[in-house]
Amino acid sequence: MTDTLFRGVRLLDPTAGLDRAGELLVREGKIADLGTALGVPEGAEIIEGSGAVLCPGLVDMRASLGEPGFEYRETITSAAAAAAAGGITTLACLPDSQPAIDDPALVRLLAARGEETGSLTILPYGAVTRGCAGEALAELGLLREAGAVAFSDGARTVGPAQVMRLALSYARGFGAMIVQHPEEPTLAAGGTATEGPLATRLGLAGIPAAAEAIQVARDIRLARLTGGAVHFAHVSTAEALDLIRAAKEDGLAVSCDTAPPYFDLNESAIGDFRTYAKLSPPLRPEADRQAVCRALVDGTIDAIASDHQPRDADDKRLPFAQAAPGGAGLATLLAVTLVLVHNGTLPLQRAIGLLTAGPARLLGVAAGRLSAGAAADLCLFAPERAWQVEAGRLPGKAQNTPFDGRALEGRLLGTWKGGRRVFG
Repeated sequence: MTDTLFRGVRLLDPTAGLDRAGELLVREGKIADLGTALGVPEGAEIIEGSGAVLCPGLVDMRASLGEPGFEYRETITSAAAAAAAGGITTLACLPDSQPAIDDPALVRLLAARGEETGSLTILPYGAVTRGCAGEALAELGLLREAGAVAFSDGARTVGPAQVMRLALSYARGFGAMIVQHPEEPTLAAGGTATEGPLATRLGLAGIPAAAEAIQVARDIRLARLTGGAVHFAHVSTAEALDLIRAAKEDGLAVSCDTAPPYFDLNESAIGDFRTYAKLSPPLRPEADRQAVCRALVDGTIDAIASDHQPRDADDKRLPFAQAAPGGAGLATLLAVTLVLVHNGTLPLQRAIGLLTAGPARLLGVAAGRLSAGAAADLCLFAPERAWQVEAGRLPGKAQNTPFDGRALEGRLLGTWKGGRRVFG
């Protein structure tokens, strides 16, 4: 493999507190050196950065891949292409496929399929319950031994308290966390939008925002009871974030992530029954969006995930109440996060940390850092370069983006996996 020298780049590594102009040398798939005036090895390929940011490849801790079972929505190959176009080199995939990832052989298969793409490391979640049905526990120990990075029932809540209690207790013995979709299922049943004046005006069945906080409160109590680690996915309400903040202050093993729609959009995006903006959890009022932004600033939120939920056109071309929830998020993850930088909410290093070091730490994987000897999983982007999101022209199979038509700043220039260029 030819050496690659990145020159004239802004090196950014939140783990090391690195943010300076410099150079980075890649040799045999690993970072060989970084600094200034490294010199050009004979025969090396030179990448002129012209001031662009070079950071670790992004680590996406929550995405559905469609495969197995929903290949008409997305495949591993198409998702890998979309991930590369978004600067993502490591991705944790949800287990609520068909069949569910409740068998060790499926964990190993997904990881192997990721290696086959040559551009994406896939970290499979194991199912908490058999079939992600919320009833009998899956074989957590065998799934962990096969390589499950953590346990989740994906977009389904682990509902019964006793099941969640046992899951937290068993996972603690393996040093793993339970990743929960925080939505009290009986309160959310049949709902399509956040309960309130907008849902009433549109004639949509509402989901009370309290459904999220009620589930979070219960599971924090179970984490306290068991000593287990619980992670709340795509947190979207002020009340839930207040509970998580307090639990962290108490020293509990509690963490959470959010996704770009919950800090960049509010419920008004569903106006005119726009099904691309029908998500799970649903978009919230502006006060909750602002609370998510504050939680990103104060550290209550540990990571930003794409929450990629691929849907076929026929899943969305339905009346709002019947349309499937979910939004494509791989290709837009970086650029929408950079909105927080451009509007002054977050410094760039903090924003990139939420996409790299933060999720890598939670998942316990050696990714999301620039250091000599680390794998050369890299993302090069121009933070000020503008582009527009256009459904139908996104990389990958899934086009159901809630950001359709949105003008963004932050264009990806290239992605490298193990030193090999896979995008740009």
